[in-house]
Amino acid sequence: MRDFWKELQPTLWDSISVWHLPEIQLIRLRIICEFPESQDKPWKENHVNPTIDLVADLGEGFGAYTIGDDSDLLDIVTSANIACGFHAGDPDIMAATVAECVRRGVGIGAHPSFPDLRGFGRRDMGLTATEVQHDVLYQLGALNGFASFHGTKVTHLAPHGRLGNLVAVRADYAQVVADAAARVDNELIVVAQEGELAVAARNAGLDVAIVGIVDRAYQEDGTLVPRSQPGAVLHDPAEIVDRTLRMVIDGKIRCANGVDMDIDVDTVLLHGDNHGAVELARRIRSELVAADVSIAPLAEVMDAKKKAA
Repeated sequence: MRDFWKELQPTLWDSISVWHLPEIQLIRLRIICEFPESQDKPWKENHVNPTIDLVADLGEGFGAYTIGDDSDLLDIVTSANIACGFHAGDPDIMAATVAECVRRGVGIGAHPSFPDLRGFGRRDMGLTATEVQHDVLYQLGALNGFASFHGTKVTHLAPHGRLGNLVAVRADYAQVVADAAARVDNELIVVAQEGELAVAARNAGLDVAIVGIVDRAYQEDGTLVPRSQPGAVLHDPAEIVDRTLRMVIDGKIRCANGVDMDIDVDTVLLHGDNHGAVELARRIRSELVAADVSIAPLAEVMDAKKKAA
């Protein structure tokens, strides 16, 4: 990333008392300097989706072990991807997470994965498409049970980890996941990146919400840079905030090779299982609100999008 302070043109520097600007205005100046094309339209007119959902992966502990600060994240997000027992989560954790989502008005989503507790769902298990479908049905059914018990329903489905990567590029996996979702509940929203799952879900008559993963590097084809490669996961909070604002407001993301890619996101994924995650999530929400972006649960975002179409 370019050094903002070094790249700032002297004429602009001399004309503005930057040290006295609020943080959101400093970020806007930074984006203008790094991405001059963003000056073509006024800030507010660049909104791709003026209403956005914030989602986090929750319930990812197991037994006596916990991962992430779910309680604090539930004060920030509007939707939750809830682990369904295959990569993390267990009946007690699922029940408690669903109950807290209901209490706080957070939308509930299933986060099915490969049966890979030891590898946290990040390994390819070599499963057949039929096995993948059965595993997704099993996990979705489990979460549906807890949701029904607490007087609510599962509103979306977002495959986790390696399964989530593969359904974007494997048509056979994408088809069985989309079919499973559609036959269980044809009102389910499928959360995905553009790719095979998004295509299959739309063909099955399901609404598709495109997710922006703001702390991961993208390849030019829209897939994520594999975690095994350097720079796949971003750690600089300022860079992540900048990417989020540009993704949501300008509909652009800079890929790992330096090329800008168009992206129209409905939901932004805030990872909660690393150091400083809650503070970063809070900052992202604050900066989006300061930029006049409305934050709402995914179902409301998708309804608003339909009405605007």
